Amino acid sequence: MIYEYKCNDCGQVSEVYAKMSDPAPEACPKCQKKGTLEKIISSTSFALKGSGWYTTDYKRSSPSTAAKGGGDA
Repeated sequence: MIYEYKCNDCGQVSEVYAKMSDPAPEACPKCQKKGTLEKIISSTSFALKGSGWYTTDYKRSSPSTAAKGGGDA
């Protein structure tokens, strides 16, 4: 996974590739000070596109007329 850390001392934002079970880095890669890193939450670019998703294949755009019980008699 990719984690982002910001140094509270120098302001450097760093990406760290690590397993979930790996410990957090101890020192800033730029200023080398220990105990200054803070994990930050970044936005993602995740989007559901193409066929196979609910909004494109399974969602009904309007109720069917048969379900309304209407008919010509």
